[in-house]
Amino acid sequence: MKIEIDTEKRTVNADGRTLDLYSDAAFGILSDLWVKVGWNQKYSYGFSWLGVPIIQLPEDMIRYQEAVWALKPDVIVETGVAHGGSAIFSASLCRLMGHGRVIAVDIEVRPHNRSRIEEHPLADLITLIEGSSTDDLIVERIRNHIKLGEKVLVVLDSDHSYEHVMGELEAYAPLVSEGSWIVATDGLMQYLTDVPRGQTDWNNDNPARAARDFAAKNPEFRIEQPAWPFNESTLSENITHWPDAWLRRVG
Repeated sequence: MKIEIDTEKRTVNADGRTLDLYSDAAFGILSDLWVKVGWNQKYSYGFSWLGVPIIQLPEDMIRYQEAVWALKPDVIVETGVAHGGSAIFSASLCRLMGHGRVIAVDIEVRPHNRSRIEEHPLADLITLIEGSSTDDLIVERIRNHIKLGEKVLVVLDSDHSYEHVMGELEAYAPLVSEGSWIVATDGLMQYLTDVPRGQTDWNNDNPARAARDFAAKNPEFRIEQPAWPFNESTLSENITHWPDAWLRRVG
């Protein structure tokens, strides 16, 4: 897409279509471009949460906490630990709510990351499990940490290949409570085939495609962005690394 911005005329020209610069449509185009460039420049690699690196777009974390607050899950299952920031973020929400705990799994939890998490003031709310998130034995271990009738939210943030995410969706969707979500993060990959750090095969090999295909085969789940609890703007779409991520169990 060719984009021309004229701040004097207050217009955005996108592929021959002229838009008012100060319009929802122009904001959407500029936001999409900002997200792509920001991803390439590793913008999301510059944040921490309560002292722990968190490689997430801040917008996604704000929207995520809105959903967690509304749902108030008993258990948050996260695949992918990395530095531990996301697990700490979820645990901090549980502590603030006075309710809930986190189970975090990764194929490798590096010693310095494990130490940082286990020594954190929120460590008592986090159970770390090391192993492949799609290994049947690991899935069973996680299942054994969940009590009958508990409300469960699942966030998938490990290997983002189509095959792996589809395997995670099939493995963890049965744990998700009615009205809750399983979140297949980082579907932005589908739009990054033309950026320097992207890969051409991501147009098909991405989490968003896995989420859409899973929803098509499993009608008890549907892709549904959590409602914004507050909105005095004219906007309605998230600025996000997680398009088509939120699969809600509706039946």
